[in-house]
Amino acid sequence: MGRNPVVGRQGPAHHAAVIPAENVASTLEVKQIRSGIGHAATMRRTLEALGLRHHQQTVRLPNNASVRGMLYKVRHLIEVSPAGEA
Repeated sequence: MGRNPVVGRQGPAHHAAVIPAENVASTLEVKQIRSGIGHAATMRRTLEALGLRHHQQTVRLPNNASVRGMLYKVRHLIEVSPAGEA
């Protein structure tokens, strides 16, 4: 029997990351907040390509079109914020 597609998308806990535009921040801080288990293999490979190999791991990535495209694909599994320039 298949998984109920609505589970996990109800109420205020529903989350989809908002990805800042390139002119807002040159570097992004990306944190994986949900596991890739139970999601399509392409999503798991996208997380791996972004450098996110473990749940709750944080990485800093350049804010360019290719990275934003990957972030958009897994936006329900991650949290994105502009990185403080250090």
